[in-house]
Amino acid sequence: MLYLIVFILTVFNTVFAEKLYVVERERGALAVIEDGKFVREIKDLGNLNHAIVKTDGNFSYCIARNGYFSQINNKNDRVIKKIKPGNSGIGFTFIKNYIAIAHYDPKKVTILDKNLNVIKQINSGSRNVGIKPYKHLLAFSLMDKDQIWVLDADKEFKKVFTVENAGKMPFDALIDRSRYVVGFFKERGVGILNLEDFSYKKAKFLSSEKGEVVFKIPHFGTWGVLEDKALIPAVGERRAYLVSTTDMKVLKAIKLSGLPVFIVVSPDKKMAVVNYSGENDHLLSVIDLKKFKVIKTFPAGKRVMHMRFSKDGKKLYVSSYFDNSLKIFDTKNWKLLKEITVPNPSGIFIVR
Repeated sequence: MLYLIVFILTVFNTVFAEKLYVVERERGALAVIEDGKFVREIKDLGNLNHAIVKTDGNFSYCIARNGYFSQINNKNDRVIKKIKPGNSGIGFTFIKNYIAIAHYDPKKVTILDKNLNVIKQINSGSRNVGIKPYKHLLAFSLMDKDQIWVLDADKEFKKVFTVENAGKMPFDALIDRSRYVVGFFKERGVGILNLEDFSYKKAKFLSSEKGEVVFKIPHFGTWGVLEDKALIPAVGERRAYLVSTTDMKVLKAIKLSGLPVFIVVSPDKKMAVVNYSGENDHLLSVIDLKKFKVIKTFPAGKRVMHMRFSKDGKKLYVSSYFDNSLKIFDTKNWKLLKEITVPNPSGIFIVR
């Protein structure tokens, strides 16, 4: 009997081995999920609408929309330090031994060390977005100046390159190998900056059949990236587009059950999951990434806000905002394994 209990406990802890931080959107807090249980809250982190949490070694860092930036000890889930380098934080990234924060307000980029000491502030005179690292280079876009700046971390973050007239109101970006790909709010298509040779070109996502621009670029955080391809949720359409990120051609349109929001890809790249806005915000659809078609659609909770695959791909974590719960699904049969009460959850982040 004792061996059976030990076996059951071992299996349970293996199934729910990952530690999660889940954003409690209305409470300015992170829920700590460990061993499949809600164990505590990390409170007083600021306005966590669109909050971002990133982990670096034994520490996690959380940026709040109202400018607060916190360092958290992953071992005891305590805030070590909280600063307010700006009034409106948009995003941050790690580069070498530094942290770089992009602000709307003030119109600056702040460079911190890993202990949150301010090393430098770069005045851009613009709201700043799409901050990304590549080797020793730091690239970001200036919404109000239609520019891209590149700084060199090895040269005290000196500006080493500028793209003028990059496109009308850049608003998000991603790194694809050595390419900094930026999307625009007032212009269809993307800009592509090669950070090896600083060459720049603009491209539009063209229909392979008609040669027409088919959609406006949404936030890159909603994309499902597959090496040299991407699954992109269409804006205002009940479909996703499979796009080649090499030549920006649309390879396939995938019909969906509603207006898509996020598309997340499994670690083994065999499937993707999409959620919806509006009347179908309780549904999830599973896309087979060999056939590139929907193989299952099922109800997953009232207003699904975010999804994240476990590191091994065997589970899908889903935050259900109006159910006040984090739900864990088995990705083999899509059955609900466990439901954990979390007040108004949104973003899900794996700590370990």
